[in-house]
Amino acid sequence: MNTRRHALLALLAGTAVLTGCASPQVTDYAQERPQLQLDRYFNGRILAHGIFQQRGGEVVRRFTVVMDCHWEGHQGVLDEAFTYSDGSTQRRIWRLTKHADGRYTGTADDVVGEAQGQTAGNAFRWNYTLRLPVDGKEYEVQFDDWMFLVDDRVMLNRATMRKFGVTLGEVLLSFTKT
Repeated sequence: MNTRRHALLALLAGTAVLTGCASPQVTDYAQERPQLQLDRYFNGRILAHGIFQQRGGEVVRRFTVVMDCHWEGHQGVLDEAFTYSDGSTQRRIWRLTKHADGRYTGTADDVVGEAQGQTAGNAFRWNYTLRLPVDGKEYEVQFDDWMFLVDDRVMLNRATMRKFGVTLGEVLLSFTKT
């Protein structure tokens, strides 16, 4: 009897530890408002301001993004023009497809394969692998983007960047509809 009780307690403790380590899911935000409709928010001109922080927290890059976005049916284009604090520029054009149940897929020239995302409530989670140029070389890094609609005009974005499962840093962005 004692052995059974110890086994049950060990199982319950292990389950509690695993549950405590589970990362949030986009569906956890399904009841949050205002409700994010990605094809409505990313339609028109959006201005974004952001920073990149290394793993230790040091801000190593600041940037602005002007986005021109439009949708035709279930197909969207997000044309992003980046300007970095050092004066350099970059352009990324996302081509998105809206699917059922708040799911989205997308491609861009510097994205490996297809990005996958889902909305629920006021949240959008977006996962993709990006070819990132650094000092004349290209590295493939994984992005885990979380976006949260604050109100009709403002959305906040936190993206964790990883390589081989190791966190390299985070991108923080504030989007504002103009």
